[in-house]
Formats: sequence, structure tokens, C-alpha cells
Amino acid sequence: MEEKTFGLNDVVEMKKQHPCGTNAWKIIRLGADIRIKCTGCQHSVMIPRREFEKKMKKVLVRHEEE
Repeated sequence: MEEKTFGLNDVVEMKKQHPCGTNAWKIIRLGADIRIKCTGCQHSVMIPRREFEKKMKKVLVRHEEE
């Protein structure tokens, strides 16, 4: 299985949909825990990195570093 790569400010798709109707989340903090913000209702959640890697499907939009 391929390793999932993601970075700060990337927009990712999660396996389960958020109650507001979207499953696109923006990564706003990286570390042992990862904080993600819903792109629909702006609700933010902090989850452990291992749990995040299990629940993330794919990266929708990569943030380009300049």
C-alpha cells in the first residue's frame, strides 16, 4: 500500500462525510496530532496522526510552496 503524503494547507478528502454535507477538509496544523478545518462550515477538529492517515482518502488540492 502506498504511503499517503500530505502537507500544511492541503485540502484532503476524508472517507466519511461531515454532517454539513462536505468531505473536503483543509489541514491547518501538522504534528503528532493534526488539526483539520471543514471547507463547508469551518468547523475544526484535532485528531491523532495515525487516525487521520486511516480516515484520509486522497489529497484534492496541494498547497504550492513559493
